[in-house]
Amino acid sequence: MKTKEEPHNEQNTRRDFIKKSAIGLAAFTIVPRYVLGGQGYLAPSDKLTKAVIGVGGMGRGHFGYEGTQVVAICDVDQNHLKQAASMLDKGVKTFSDYRELIQLPEVDIVHIATPPHWHGIMAVDAANAGKDIWCEKPMTHTIGEGKRVVEAVKQHGRMFRLNTWFRFKDTFYGMGTTVKPIKKLVDSGMLGWPLKVTVSKHTGYDWKFYWVGKDHLEPQPVPPELDYNAWLGPAPYKPYNAHRVHQTFRGYWDYDGGGLSDMGQHYIDPIQYFLGKDDTNPISVEVDAPQQHTDAVGIWRRITYTYADGCQIILDGEGKDTNVPYIEGPKGKLYPGFKSDIPDLERKLAQFPDPDPEIVEFSESVRTRKKFALNEENGHRSCNIVNIGLAALRLGRSLKFDPVKQEFVDDEAANRLINPVMRAPFSI
Repeated sequence: MKTKEEPHNEQNTRRDFIKKSAIGLAAFTIVPRYVLGGQGYLAPSDKLTKAVIGVGGMGRGHFGYEGTQVVAICDVDQNHLKQAASMLDKGVKTFSDYRELIQLPEVDIVHIATPPHWHGIMAVDAANAGKDIWCEKPMTHTIGEGKRVVEAVKQHGRMFRLNTWFRFKDTFYGMGTTVKPIKKLVDSGMLGWPLKVTVSKHTGYDWKFYWVGKDHLEPQPVPPELDYNAWLGPAPYKPYNAHRVHQTFRGYWDYDGGGLSDMGQHYIDPIQYFLGKDDTNPISVEVDAPQQHTDAVGIWRRITYTYADGCQIILDGEGKDTNVPYIEGPKGKLYPGFKSDIPDLERKLAQFPDPDPEIVEFSESVRTRKKFALNEENGHRSCNIVNIGLAALRLGRSLKFDPVKQEFVDDEAANRLINPVMRAPFSI
């Protein structure tokens, strides 16, 4: 990361990067937001303000959410920064170093739209700086990073939103309904218990297996507009290749985890919600997949998660079961389109209470200081499920997990993936 603008070329070494980063870290002192403007500070217009870190396609697509005003943006790619700036008011501030951005006293919300290997560090730094946080999925790249985000948000009294919304609005993929009626059905007990949920193309969920990496990348010159060292940040140094960055970064373990990491929290978080398991995780995961490359993410056939009470989540990557219900219990089944083998389901379901209301606009959460529907705690738990599966895929074996300690049982190699060593001088 850089403390001032300077040309970048492919001759920069890792030693240069670490030296510059150490100087930069020493130069920046994160000041808590309450010192700068008071806890709950609002802009003079009484309109919530937002700063966006990472203004590629995802970041630019989120400029207009919930009536907030974008006042600052940051990106390590100057082309992204210029394109984003052209879409906003001329007074918007631009940065190539996010640590400068999060110190702005006029910023209420920091929106993190970077690759996942940056999410944890940036969220913790934003919380330390007294900012409320809006983070893209997956919440964090590792289980350990997620635990640190939960701690930092709690310590500094911040509000946190994870940006996958299917637990509280929008039609839930192949189900033809929002998640609320599904939760109402599960809570009613009409399906029985335990339940098995199958997520596959036949129940409406595409695992995007085109997000795979290439197992042999030739080094290429770094484009002049990109600060590649800053893009890598805490990730291990690897020679630049265009396939590592921007849209195709999802295919490499150092930064993401393929289709499972890209779509997993979209699909799995609502399941945690309607199963009533927001405070726990599965105790085991089984994988059926080809041996994964050490650098490039590959495909998988099937991942099976099992909870302590016998509930299961089946991720069917190859679409093996063509007529499988989305939810199956001992008393009934629910299929895509909210169809069921339970006669007269909708009339029977109307007799049961609706799920408890939630805060589903982040602006309300920021103003009232009440937790958002999908926050750092339940978001961390659903992200854990993604990261448990990724660990099993990378190691090529089934794993046992302790949801209380949030660590793998009797598996040193798996536990090393909880808090992997970050490239110096980064830590969380």
